[in-house]
Amino acid sequence: MPPAAAPLGLADLWRGLIGMLSPDRALKRVAQELQQHFGARHVFLVSSGTAALAVTMKALAAASSRRTSVVVPAYTCFSVPGAVLHAGLHPTPCDIDPSTFDFDHGQLEQSLSGDTLCVIAHHLFGIPADIERIRATCRSRGIVVIEDAAQAMGATWKGRPLGTLGDVGIFSFGRGKAITGGAGGAIITNSDCIADAIACQCAALEAPTLLDEVTDFVKAVLMTIFIRPQLYWIPASLPFLRLGETIFPRTLSLKRLSGTQAGLLHHWRRRLRQSIRVRSEAAAEFSKRLQIAWVPGPRHPYLRLPVFATSADEKDRIYARSQELGLGLSAGYPTAITEIPEVRDSGGSRPCCQARRVAAHLLTIPLHHWLSAQDTEAISACLEMAARRTCPPEVFPQAS
Repeated sequence: MPPAAAPLGLADLWRGLIGMLSPDRALKRVAQELQQHFGARHVFLVSSGTAALAVTMKALAAASSRRTSVVVPAYTCFSVPGAVLHAGLHPTPCDIDPSTFDFDHGQLEQSLSGDTLCVIAHHLFGIPADIERIRATCRSRGIVVIEDAAQAMGATWKGRPLGTLGDVGIFSFGRGKAITGGAGGAIITNSDCIADAIACQCAALEAPTLLDEVTDFVKAVLMTIFIRPQLYWIPASLPFLRLGETIFPRTLSLKRLSGTQAGLLHHWRRRLRQSIRVRSEAAAEFSKRLQIAWVPGPRHPYLRLPVFATSADEKDRIYARSQELGLGLSAGYPTAITEIPEVRDSGGSRPCCQARRVAAHLLTIPLHHWLSAQDTEAISACLEMAARRTCPPEVFPQAS
């Protein structure tokens, strides 16, 4: 079982091929549809969600003569501080609230200074951060709020789509997100000033070559085949692919979205509706079985469902057993970003105890459409028996 997955079908691959042959048309269509769907005046399409973050911060830095600090959650995807450093800026980690993965808002206020360029607020696993509160804290200081909705496309908060609440919204179309184009990212904003700065950065981005287009298509075909549970064991068993590992990105490719990737996104709205339904239903089922009560409620379309083990040793035992049975549980990000050497070297070394605690205890449950009723039963049994501290191997149901 892959820990996260988004489906592509034959019709999507066909559209990807058409997009390779007519990239301008495919790119224009996706940009217009995102603009309409999210009510955004400006949309920019780039090669990844990480690239979207880096391009946005480069644009903000170019418009600022002196600010170089970017406040980020201390527990987040390693690509976030990677994008900050790639933009030539300094990540300032801020501790989190472990019940929501949002900022510790008291520490957030202390983290802001006259050098703060922007704050990156994430919706980790699709769980909403309090963007209104973050913007209220930042507004009087002239600090931009970048809303990282890479893991939250399709989710809403108080009736509004996540990704539209900040000054700038970031989405990702990577293979483990709600919908996928194989890769890719989008930047949306309603600020004309910010859009002008981003447009200048995007104009300088390299356009994908024909080889890039063909490579993107071949990768999409392989992903479509091998993401299925019956075959995922093949790429998962190849160490050089490093699937499931969290790797700090020391280099970053900034390019425009390819026509192939735009073509693969041709039916993205229909696929997003299906993804929201499937993940909401799976979250509700696990919440019922395991008596989990998260703030947004069980019908929320989490990307993956987070749970805490009672100790780091128990987390390791559960994860090892999941690997043996192929259940698809993920160990989350291995450390707080304060423990990444590049972040420490940039001066981001303030203690973030809650982020370290989350890294030591967190596991996530897959919720994607490949999950069967048998898989749900096997995962639930694994976690229930761990909670009872009795895990006889012979009584674990086998996953499909």
